[in-house]
Amino acid sequence: MLKKVRTWTEEFKTFAMRGNVIDMAVGIIIGAAFGKIVDSLVKDVIMPPLGWLLGKVDFSQLFIVLPVDGIFEKYPSIEAAQAAGAVTINYGLFINTLISFVLVAFSVFLIIKAINKLRADKTESDAQSAPATKECPHCFSTVDARATRCPNCTSELN
Repeated sequence: MLKKVRTWTEEFKTFAMRGNVIDMAVGIIIGAAFGKIVDSLVKDVIMPPLGWLLGKVDFSQLFIVLPVDGIFEKYPSIEAAQAAGAVTINYGLFINTLISFVLVAFSVFLIIKAINKLRADKTESDAQSAPATKECPHCFSTVDARATRCPNCTSELN
């Protein structure tokens, strides 16, 4: 039994210490922090002026109270309605969340687009920096850089 525990812990340690797992963990942590930044951007920067432009509307306080026994109650805020036990549909919070999602998705798109551009630039520069031909060390003729044998003397090339 003790041998199985050691084997399991060693396997887990090997798995956890792989570069991909650590990279993924760092990505998740940064993603969570980035999500909080975007959430704050939406709640504190974008929605207040948007609500002001639309007639001083606070999107986080937009809700519908579902009737109980056919009676519609009015509440001044979501918190008051929920404290009273009313069932609410919080569509204003959904709008905030939807805008947050769009901003996160657009930000990720821009980041991936920039990474792809850097990769393409690196690939192009690598292709441009590599010589198109090389010289055969045996017969000194010019040979295509991709060749593994010299077409003139048939020597193997590195």
